[in-house]
Amino acid sequence: MSDPRYPIGKYEPMPFSEAIKNQWIHELKVAPTNIELAIQHLDKVQLDTPYREGGWTVQQLVHHVADSHMNAFIRFKLALTEETPPIKPYNEKAWVNTADVLNTPINYSTTILHALHERWVNLATSMTDEQWQRTLFHPERNANVTLWDMLCIYSWHGKHHIAHIKALCDQKAW
Repeated sequence: MSDPRYPIGKYEPMPFSEAIKNQWIHELKVAPTNIELAIQHLDKVQLDTPYREGGWTVQQLVHHVADSHMNAFIRFKLALTEETPPIKPYNEKAWVNTADVLNTPINYSTTILHALHERWVNLATSMTDEQWQRTLFHPERNANVTLWDMLCIYSWHGKHHIAHIKALCDQKAW
């Protein structure tokens, strides 16, 4: 791993295919369980350990995934029910330093992720090929983003942060 920020590599978009769609929906389905498996034996000191020099702690990573995926699910619903809605970006670096992230046990966020991903998978499996091409407007990118691209991004995103936790555990021999 040459860059600890990207243990599975940087996000790369993929063209639509039924096989890839099914794989990514499955990855959304198992992400909450995979996060729980990655953190199940970690104590408070370990949860407060940054996954890399200058990086977020494991605690911050888990709460960040919940925050990020809640935003993504809402963005999906907006794009399905409105014509190219603009989304509201948020400052994820500021969010990981709020009191709820720093002081709330991570099991609350893993519980959110289980429920949220169940709903997200139910939504995603019901979508038509045409719905995957619906778009939202991302002001930070100044671009329309399809729901297909959103599925790709968030399938990668969960695996990306799980890999951060696993890499830290391997590095520390936890």
